[in-house]
Amino acid sequence: MQAAHPLAVSGLLAHSSALEQPYHRLARTARTLNTIVFGSRAEADEATRLVRAMHERVNGRLSRRLGRYKRGTPYRADDPHLLMWVLFTLVDSGVVFYRAYVGSLSRADERAYWEDFKVVGRLFGLRDPDLPETLEDLDAYRLRMLEGDELFVTDWARERARQIVFSPPLPWRARPLLEAVNFVTIALLPDQIRRQYGFSPLPPVPVRKALVGVGAEYVKRAVMPFLPDQVRLVPSARTA
Repeated sequence: MQAAHPLAVSGLLAHSSALEQPYHRLARTARTLNTIVFGSRAEADEATRLVRAMHERVNGRLSRRLGRYKRGTPYRADDPHLLMWVLFTLVDSGVVFYRAYVGSLSRADERAYWEDFKVVGRLFGLRDPDLPETLEDLDAYRLRMLEGDELFVTDWARERARQIVFSPPLPWRARPLLEAVNFVTIALLPDQIRRQYGFSPLPPVPVRKALVGVGAEYVKRAVMPFLPDQVRLVPSARTA
């Protein structure tokens, strides 16, 4: 979802490591978020200070037209609009996958979740006016982004982002599990983004929901309750 915004992709590509070592970059991102969630405020401030400093150095202009964005359109990694899109994709994906594979979320739960992520957004440089104030405002933002013309899957995203996400360096024994995960990932993408990536047609919506739903219910009822904490929880969560 993040790579569906062409200016966000351009900011990402300004870092050579994003191309050369994409999984190291993902690991760094995970460590930073882990620090924010489970570390002290001082640790979170220091981790995000480094990210903000890196973002300040990333800027440029598009070398060609991408969707609605003309050649020469400027981009900055610390642009609040782009930071908000990246933050939104984390929030939205978290809610979608939690509901599918863990349990239900009430509207009050979602509000609390968004309030927590507003803290994350501020740590990465967003100000209160940059953040949807209420959950209803966040819903309106989602609708505007997914039904508007700001998103445009570039050739890079269609080829490289798909490769990074769907073809990680895993042993052949893990391929069946990977294919199952990839199907779920594609099935849960917003329709507009899935179409722009050019994925093969999926089964009709009722069939698709049934396939994902049955698998998710199996995980929730037959797998998750019986996993030991050593497997089910990341180390920081176990410590907390």
